Order: sequence, then C-alpha cells, then structure tokens
Amino acid sequence: MADVSLARSEMLLLAGTANRPLAEAIASHLERPLCRVTIRRFADGEIFVRIDENVRGRDVFIFQSTNPPAENMLELLILIDAAKRASAARVTVVIPYFGYARQDRKDQPRVAISAKLMANLVTKAGADRVMAVDFHQHQLQGFFDIPVDHMYAAPVFVQHYRQKALKDLVVVAPDVGGAKMARGFAKRLNASLAIIDKRRPSANIAEVVNVVGEVGDRDCLIVDDLIDTAGTAAEAIMALKRLGAKDVFVCASHALLSGPAVDRLMASGVTEVAVTNTVLLPSSKVFDQLKVLSIAPLLAQAIRYTHSDQSVSSLFD
Repeated sequence: MADVSLARSEMLLLAGTANRPLAEAIASHLERPLCRVTIRRFADGEIFVRIDENVRGRDVFIFQSTNPPAENMLELLILIDAAKRASAARVTVVIPYFGYARQDRKDQPRVAISAKLMANLVTKAGADRVMAVDFHQHQLQGFFDIPVDHMYAAPVFVQHYRQKALKDLVVVAPDVGGAKMARGFAKRLNASLAIIDKRRPSANIAEVVNVVGEVGDRDCLIVDDLIDTAGTAAEAIMALKRLGAKDVFVCASHALLSGPAVDRLMASGVTEVAVTNTVLLPSSKVFDQLKVLSIAPLLAQAIRYTHSDQSVSSLFD
C-alpha cells in the first residue's frame, strides 16, 4: 500500500544553486514549477535553507550537482534535511554530477575513500533514493545504502553523432578502463574501436604510450565520463593526429574544465568537444569548439518514471 500512496502523492521539485538552469529546464519538461525555496548565507558563511511551500506527504525531487565548491554538497545535505523534517513522503536526490567520485578506493597509504564518505552523508541526511548521471565508476552505486538509479548520457551523445552521419568512424577509449563505454558507443554508432594505452605519472598528468587500433585517415570520437584539466583528452587528440586521424571529436558527460583545460583543448586541434549540462559552465570556459547538449529531457523522463514507479532502465534498452 505504501508504494500506491507514493505513486499518487504530488510531485514537488526542489533545486539548489549549483545548476539552477538545468533544474529549470527539467521542470519545464515536466510542466511543473520549481518549489519556492529560500537559500542564503549568513554573515559568517553558514548556509540557511527554508522551503517556502507545503512539503508534507509530497514526493520530493531535489536537484543539485556536487562539484566544487564544497558548499554545493553541504547545501544538498541541508535541503534533504529540510525536506525530511517537513514530512516529505519520499526524497529522491537528483545529482547530475557526483563530486569526489574519483576518490573511490584506497590506492595509497593513509588516504580517505571520499566517495564513500559523500555517499554516507547523503544517506544519513535522509535521502530515500539517488539518481545520478555517469558515475566515474559503476561500483559507486554500491557506496549508497539506498536505491540508486544510474543514468547514462550516451543516448544524448549517440543522437548527436548520428545526425552528423560520420563515415568510417572510430570510437576511441582514452584508457583501458574506458573500453566498455567506448564499445557501447561503437556498437550504437556502427563504428570500430580503438584503445589508448595511457600512463598517469601523477594526478591530472597523463601520457599516451600507444594506440591500439586503426585510426589513420579516419574520423575519431574519444568518449569519456568527464573532462577535468583536459590532460588526457589533449594528449589523446594529439596522438591520434600524429597517427593520421582526420577530424577528432571528444564527448564527455561532465565538463569541469579546470585550470588549463580550455587552453589545452583549443590548442589540441580538436574538431568539437561535446558535453552535457550536468555542470554549470561560466562564460569564461565556453570556447568555439565546445558544444553543450542538454541532459534535461532524459532526466525529466526518468523522474516521471520514478514518480509513477515505472522502470527507469527501460530508457536505455
């Protein structure tokens, strides 16, 4: 009976400040307004949150990416707490980009597994369910002790590249770990596959050792989950160009574009860099080769399915 009452409870959409335009776009696709909420900072920097509409018995969806600054994560936790204390029937946290995801293992002595800590915080704050786009590693789903709907931006990118009607395309995995994602793209785009043998001497530093696969005189598409400083992408683009590739395209779900990323991409000879709007980019990080695709329609449909207790995985069949 609890599931039936949830399905019938009214949907309520809440948004933090990390990516307000994406939240507004999702709300537009759902043909529902965003709930009125007051979010402000006290003089000492503390975050104040007040939900300005009735929440009791509602099926609440909270939108907030948790990319830096750290206040984005803290703001999300306070929004969850406010909704739970206002007697929401269910709280689903929609995290387009889950920060700290790369710190998912103890690969050297005396380091934190920060991804697990962040998952614990979301759970302890009172979230009942998580919806996220392209975790850095799939096993992050197991870091949460609540149900997780892991969404993929692949349908958005596949549609984009099908419209380009590229011939003899090669989908390139930027490292061995990305081979599975690249293989999925290659299958959907009727393309062949190549893999870059990469080593990382230190954090945010990547060196291409070899390219496994035939890329000469062909268009190449490098697929990845995120672009941070663009060291991996820039090295891969230049390596493919040295081997005689024609146009080189790059797609990544999350565009952090930290530090020298924009300069590196602009100097690399890339034809186009396609990303989604999971992270709000300031105008200073927008450049001519950048193409931002909207993830809002996909997330809106997933929210509809979640609200009515339908299968979300059917969106990716």
